[in-house]
Amino acid sequence: MKILMVSSYLPYPLFSGGHIRLYNLIKHLSKRHKITLVCEKREYQKERDIKEVGKFCEKVVTFNREKQWSFENIIKTGFSALPFLVVGHTISAMKRKLQELLRKEHFGLIHVETSYVYQNIPETQLPIILVEHNIEYLVYKRFAENAPLPLKPFLYIDILKLRYWEEKTWKKATRLVAVSEIEKKIMDKKRKAVKVVPNGVDTEKYKVSSIKYKVSRKEKIILFIGDFRWVQNKDAAIWILKEIWPKINLKFRIKNLKLWLWIVGREIPENIKSLGGENVLFDENAPIDTSLIYKKADVLLAPIRVGGGTSFKILEAMASGVLVITTSLGNEGIDARDREEILIAGGSYDFGQKVIDILENEEEYERIVNKARKFIEKKYDWRIVVSKLEGVYESVMVFKNKL
Repeated sequence: MKILMVSSYLPYPLFSGGHIRLYNLIKHLSKRHKITLVCEKREYQKERDIKEVGKFCEKVVTFNREKQWSFENIIKTGFSALPFLVVGHTISAMKRKLQELLRKEHFGLIHVETSYVYQNIPETQLPIILVEHNIEYLVYKRFAENAPLPLKPFLYIDILKLRYWEEKTWKKATRLVAVSEIEKKIMDKKRKAVKVVPNGVDTEKYKVSSIKYKVSRKEKIILFIGDFRWVQNKDAAIWILKEIWPKINLKFRIKNLKLWLWIVGREIPENIKSLGGENVLFDENAPIDTSLIYKKADVLLAPIRVGGGTSFKILEAMASGVLVITTSLGNEGIDARDREEILIAGGSYDFGQKVIDILENEEEYERIVNKARKFIEKKYDWRIVVSKLEGVYESVMVFKNKL
């Protein structure tokens, strides 16, 4: 089948969860389908990045992503019923190109990544699959809650506009896809029969190193990895450095075992670096290929207190034989079993104690990481994820053929 895919971003390099997801979906879909990708391109993305995605597409058409925070966009939003996010992603040239493609070529369906590019889709009789990574108005609401008081009235007005827009596109699309059950529950209130197509892992790339070697090492690496543009990662890193790590480090000072806390991410804020101390490594130049990072780590700390969805770092760590300790919120979109494939912790004392206990129990460590790997292979391998997406495609094609 020929698929016309419209996205708010070019999914390469693999700098974020959204990039990883779309790149792998396209890669695996291309084995059985012909894909034309029309998307926005950021300034840092070059011709080589387009060519990388083009390996799996019949055609890649890009449009330069203009700055979101511009005076022009702010003024347009003030005089428009459209929210700020949608105004910034409205590209008349993209709409014209889509009209041309739909006129000249025969596509089976349109796959749209994120509701805030939906306005660029011309009127068409083709089925439209809308995939939402987040509930955007809730993301912006969390941002508004921490904004300066004078800005809050304007932000809340825009959030109302954004909510109205999102819910409108959910109803308009032929099929609506969520990334996790968390988003599905919210979407179901406005649009029934939402399908879940979760995030996944390349299980051929993320492999388990020798567990026997790991448990025998006298140096252990506790990893935190994240994109520090996001508030949930800043919050988690500060919590680790202030409340969790000091307890762990103090405990193991008297043992014949050396622990390192390795904090990985681009542009780590100075206020977070200032919290570092003994045996804390801040790494802003770690490999982009995260599989190389997980090979060195023993435990991943993911103390997620804000946000939801399916965390790529948790899935990738579980696939790589790294034991994951997270909150119930961090596990909510994954649904692994506590003390079987993952460890769930509550407060800072609980996190610290679970790290100490699991590093002192080699058999338990080995049992959990092996079960975690099998869990990922069964539920989150990209091939399984893509088969779920193809099931959504098939459902709309059956409906289309009945008309």
